[in-house]
Amino acid sequence: MSERRNLLLFFVAFLNGDGASQVQQVAVAWVVYGINHRAIDLGLVGLAGFAPMLLLVFVTGHVVDRYNRKGVIIAAALLRALMSLVLAALVVAGVRDLGIILTVVFFLGVARAFGSPAESTVLVNMVGPDRYLSVQAHYNSMREVVVVAGPILGGALLSVSVVTAFLVAGTLSLVSVAAFSMAHMPDTLRGTGRKLDPGSTLDGLRFIASRPIVLGAVSLDLFAVLFGGATALLPIFADQILHVGAFGFGMLRSAGGIGASVTAVYLSRHTPERRVGRTLLLTVAGYGAAMLVFAYSRNLWLSIAALAAAGGFDMVSVVIRRGLVTLNTPDGMRGRVNAVENVFIGASGQLGAFESGTVAQLIGTIGSVVFGGLATLAIVALWARIFPALRHSDRMVDESAA
Repeated sequence: MSERRNLLLFFVAFLNGDGASQVQQVAVAWVVYGINHRAIDLGLVGLAGFAPMLLLVFVTGHVVDRYNRKGVIIAAALLRALMSLVLAALVVAGVRDLGIILTVVFFLGVARAFGSPAESTVLVNMVGPDRYLSVQAHYNSMREVVVVAGPILGGALLSVSVVTAFLVAGTLSLVSVAAFSMAHMPDTLRGTGRKLDPGSTLDGLRFIASRPIVLGAVSLDLFAVLFGGATALLPIFADQILHVGAFGFGMLRSAGGIGASVTAVYLSRHTPERRVGRTLLLTVAGYGAAMLVFAYSRNLWLSIAALAAAGGFDMVSVVIRRGLVTLNTPDGMRGRVNAVENVFIGASGQLGAFESGTVAQLIGTIGSVVFGGLATLAIVALWARIFPALRHSDRMVDESAA
């Protein structure tokens, strides 16, 4: 199979999977918010999705490094498709029990806990380290189109019916499975032995802790987005603050993807090569400032612009963090390292949703976003001091740790 066709199958598989996740997340958030109209419920969705990543972190990393990564990805996608069908069935049956819906979200988190670290490891083996950053940037530019279109599609489908949204999400997941089953994945470079050795499962955590630049980059993303994100609260902004309804909610969910997609296109031709640490810190600070603008906006288009700016800043930080982790990790332990990183990312995104919902319940929706934006700026200043190796990092590959 030619590399061109193989990459095409890779892109089709993952872009359909991403589209399914976007539609699914929009539909779940809208359904959950519609039950009690409480911010804390939106936070519980994030907590339910994050819990499996934390509970299974060492198991998933071991599975990804020791077993067929392609099989792991396909199994995870099938589980996501099944959960979409379960959610559709619950809506048809008129079930409005928050606990049942959160249980389904938990199983979606299980799928992500296994699927994400496996997905993060395959591209570098397909194209090699020399081309990885460029191809990854091209993939990110296409993925962000899905991130833009997915929530808008989700909002439009919600205008038709919630069941339709979940059925479309399930169908996209199955298309992803079909495409990925036809793609060829190179064998993983791994050590010997297949037993679940508790010592080896901790290697990912030890590796990250031993690399100050990697630890600084990953933990910066964790704490900045943990406090600075506002995605979980967008149903409230759409319904109570901006008064734009379900379709407007989809537009707000897409706004970050708009900024990220434009930035990804630029990065596909101008990948960060010098002063990557300083660039990472500045872009995370820009993310926090953009969230402050969003918090005080009462105009839909200004809100979209602020979220788009946040998405653009976030895309730069994602590319740098992804490069620092992948290019400084041996292939045989990328699954374990990516499983640990997946917990950091999940904590910043999904546990961050719980933080946003909880704080919003205590001090209000706007106060929660303002607090998050200020916290992000403070974290950047603190990380610049406690991780000088990250601040002075020039290139992606940490040659001093080789």
